[in-house]
Amino acid sequence: MKPKIYPIDHDTARPAEQLLPEVGNKAFNLMRLAALDLPVPPAFVLSTGFCRHWLEHGHAAGHDLPDLLATHVRRLENLSGLAFGDVRKPLLLSVRSGAAASMPGMMETLLNIGLTTRTLPGFIAVTGKPRLAWDSMRRLVQSFAEVAKGVAATGFDELIDDAVHEAGVAAVGELDTLALRALTRAQLDHYRESVGEPFPEDPMDQLRQAVEAVFRSWESERAVTYRNLNNLTGLPGTAVTIQRMVFGNAGSGSGSGVGFTRNPASGANELYMEFQFNAQGEDVVSGRFPVDAADTLKSALPEAFARLLTIRDRLERNFGDTQDFEFTIEAGKVFLLQTRRAKRTDWAALRIAVDMAQEGLIEPTEALARLSGIDLDKLVRYSLQADGRQKLADAKSAGIGVASGRIAFTSAAAVAMAGAGEDVILVRSDTTTDDIAGMNAATAILTAHGGRTSHAAVIARQLNKVCLVGCSALLVAPDNASCRIGGHRLAEVDQLTLDGDEGAVYAGRLDVVAERPTHEIEQVTGWRQAPASAVRESREPVLQD
Repeated sequence: MKPKIYPIDHDTARPAEQLLPEVGNKAFNLMRLAALDLPVPPAFVLSTGFCRHWLEHGHAAGHDLPDLLATHVRRLENLSGLAFGDVRKPLLLSVRSGAAASMPGMMETLLNIGLTTRTLPGFIAVTGKPRLAWDSMRRLVQSFAEVAKGVAATGFDELIDDAVHEAGVAAVGELDTLALRALTRAQLDHYRESVGEPFPEDPMDQLRQAVEAVFRSWESERAVTYRNLNNLTGLPGTAVTIQRMVFGNAGSGSGSGVGFTRNPASGANELYMEFQFNAQGEDVVSGRFPVDAADTLKSALPEAFARLLTIRDRLERNFGDTQDFEFTIEAGKVFLLQTRRAKRTDWAALRIAVDMAQEGLIEPTEALARLSGIDLDKLVRYSLQADGRQKLADAKSAGIGVASGRIAFTSAAAVAMAGAGEDVILVRSDTTTDDIAGMNAATAILTAHGGRTSHAAVIARQLNKVCLVGCSALLVAPDNASCRIGGHRLAEVDQLTLDGDEGAVYAGRLDVVAERPTHEIEQVTGWRQAPASAVRESREPVLQD
């Protein structure tokens, strides 16, 4: 597959079966969004052939890659009126992975590429937002050190904790401009000490290293584990999307979010969304920070929320399936950064397939095809019997049903305990996609931080796990030997029960009752028995734009 670069601001005439393996799922869908005239920042994509070349030539990029990057960056400069590396009007870029099959959170992303100590004053002048500039710079320094140079996050996180403590605020998002400037300078010093060289001041050097870091993440342990668990064989590598930055951390009227066009846990036809004000996308999907529900965004930015509702409807009509989309709002304007087929529980898959066929979005034959891998005879979820037992704590439900098991505080412990035949509850401060092996082994997951749309929560639903996140009453000990939940101390192998329907945590193993989706199963059985033409005549027509 010969390496090639494609623009993303328009659709191509090439068939999907040819284009998708080259540009990856993320870029392919961005092309479709752009063709629908939906708000996509200008971008281009390096085909998977570049990654394959890098893998086959000893982790060496092609000699012509720097020149190709420069050529296509100039095109983004012309579209934006900014210039990459310019000290007066700098263009900043994001660098994102994207395999032909969606792998949520398994590979790397780098944001704010192009910021340096030389370009930062120009960025302040263009935006009029010094706090935005210093916040974006400190994010870039840390992420570049971790992703491109393999530096542990610990030292940077300690600097953030020190800055937050000194300022007397609750979180890094509350630091003012002066505090962020001091923090960034401390991080630049830590970068030099950890890497053995200064932070790169050449934006094109930053871009090249960012691209190679994305290539490298294709071989990461979590990415390999995910491909093995999902039988994703024969993929040629990852494409790399390079896109003009939009800024959710631009202050009032800005933020980042993730939305599902339907509830991916239950299948309900409702917008399932989380949002964080004055934040970049990684804050939402990382699972490390608190997030807000859709109602908060609706109240604060009603016009942007209404725009998202319109986008939700258009996505389902044009993609014909439930979508998981990422967006940024910059000064009230909505931008789409990604859409993909939403990962969902088997329970949700059944309800969504039936509902979409009845709504006329898909044919019943397509609904049946989507359910072909699910054993409907074994589809069941559990709910708690009402026994009056007092719960330990509340949390946000990211996966429905009820599960009981013994506590494990690490992925390794979860794998070992499950291997011994135990039902396991993986209990973590913030579960990341690095924990995929432990999540796969566990019966359920409980986290102190994060939201329902984090990458880890997405994976938990795909694995059909009960998942509770954002349990503020949970405190995991630093040595991963015990935890406290609502004033109760619990050790590893103690029993917990998680109620994913009510978002509740209980001590011990509780009795449950089984529930079956009888209405949806009856509908599917009827389709299998009735002529397809008879079913089609009873449906409403598909809506068109």
